[in-house]
Amino acid sequence: MSILTYILGWPLLAALALAFVPRDLRVVMRAVAILATGLSALLALKLFLLFPGAPADADGYRFVQQVPWVESLGISYCVGVDGINVGLVLMGAIVAFAAACCSWEIKDREKEFYILLLIMTGGILGAFASLDLFFFYAFHELALVPTFIMIGVWGRGERRNFATFQITLYLSLGALIALAGLILLYLDSGANTFSIPDLTRHIAEHPLPPVAQKLMFPLLLFGFGILVSLWPFHTWAPLGYGAAPTATAMLHAGVLKKFGLYGLIRVALPLMPEAAESWMSVLSWLCLGNILWCGFVAVRQRDLNLLIGNSSVAHMGFAFLGIASLNLIGLTGAILVMIAHGFLAALSFGLSGYLYQQTGTLDMNQLGGLLRRLPFIGAALVMAMLAGCGLPGFANFAGEVTVFFGAWKVFRAVTILACWGALIIGAVYMLRAVRSILHGPLNAEWPQVADAANPWRKLPFALLLASLLVFGFFPRLLSDKITPDAERIIERVDSPYGNGNVCLPGYDGAAVLTAAALELRVETDHSP
Repeated sequence: MSILTYILGWPLLAALALAFVPRDLRVVMRAVAILATGLSALLALKLFLLFPGAPADADGYRFVQQVPWVESLGISYCVGVDGINVGLVLMGAIVAFAAACCSWEIKDREKEFYILLLIMTGGILGAFASLDLFFFYAFHELALVPTFIMIGVWGRGERRNFATFQITLYLSLGALIALAGLILLYLDSGANTFSIPDLTRHIAEHPLPPVAQKLMFPLLLFGFGILVSLWPFHTWAPLGYGAAPTATAMLHAGVLKKFGLYGLIRVALPLMPEAAESWMSVLSWLCLGNILWCGFVAVRQRDLNLLIGNSSVAHMGFAFLGIASLNLIGLTGAILVMIAHGFLAALSFGLSGYLYQQTGTLDMNQLGGLLRRLPFIGAALVMAMLAGCGLPGFANFAGEVTVFFGAWKVFRAVTILACWGALIIGAVYMLRAVRSILHGPLNAEWPQVADAANPWRKLPFALLLASLLVFGFFPRLLSDKITPDAERIIERVDSPYGNGNVCLPGYDGAAVLTAAALELRVETDHSP
């Protein structure tokens, strides 16, 4: 049995076990949730460390397990990882453990909450590990439904019900549009299988007609795009995250929202290359809406959760820009951004949840001077905001700068505007939040606030910060795994921008900077 089955199976088994635990055993329910997600995180770390030396099959996947289910339709339980999703599985498992540790704020209906949290975790990890389109989609829906329930029942704020309805409508619509594209892909491919590796091989030998590609690709682009909050279909995200319980916001914003990006990279680009090329210029300008529009909206926010929510939507623009570049540097950067933002979003929402529990508000006009009373939480918040600005040393910098180098080769005007949005707009709202919350006079209403007093309360924040720093200082831990499989996708797309990509054997952040600088120098030397 594959280690991936254990990684996604432990949370689902724990959810089943909790159904038989008496409601008054609160400590047991919390312990089961933390233990199950902790086991998944440890196994995901083991998977990540063993990945380079593990044997790969003919399609480049490792730790593969396939069990036929509905053979007449070509549906099977099939899981496996390559360089594209191994980092996502690790990130998802770590965030799930941190979310379970931060769920101490839930005081009522705890049994139902932890069951839903564990189901959501299993669905997320299953979606990223699945190599079968049926289970790929089914696991996502398994994770998505608990989100709606958790916001509606345990959410906060006067607009909780409105946020629940809005996020339900938007995400259900996006999922249905993507489902239509996946069904058309299954029917038009003629392969009679939902297996992603089998579909990839079949379509490589029997390409989809251009007309079919032009019909299916927009369905996947906008269906998955709505799930990722692609502008202008983004309005559900900040409001939904602002109303969600802390653990739910950490999991959805940090991990589940990456499902749409992963679907585009895993399914849409390699299987529909001709249509992909024709839509990338449109995607580049739409993602600029994420970066600039949502950045300006974040500048105007006075509620910390709404600021983080809009910032999260803006960061998705960088991932979309990397995908739109259709070259190796940009696609590698997009995956790095996905992983880095997962840790960052979870950390930011976890810290905002702590502040809300201590003060009862996230209105930055009412906060101030909290660094005096919350040295650990305040320092973690400063580091999270600096990571959101793309400060070197954090994983976000490695991803964003790689995206910019990839996009510069194709969309120079868009790249210039995106850099301005990242360097100027992002710095304005992040540093303003730090000033408003942590500096200045301490509000007399908060004499009771207390810092994270014991290591157990500090653990989730320290773990997420450590992940950002480790992958920030050593991006090769991710990029060396991503590059070979990203290169295969670019080869399938066969973009005119795919030739001449910078791909060095010792690929890391410094190598990308050096290679990109040399390439720009060559272009300048040969310019008329």
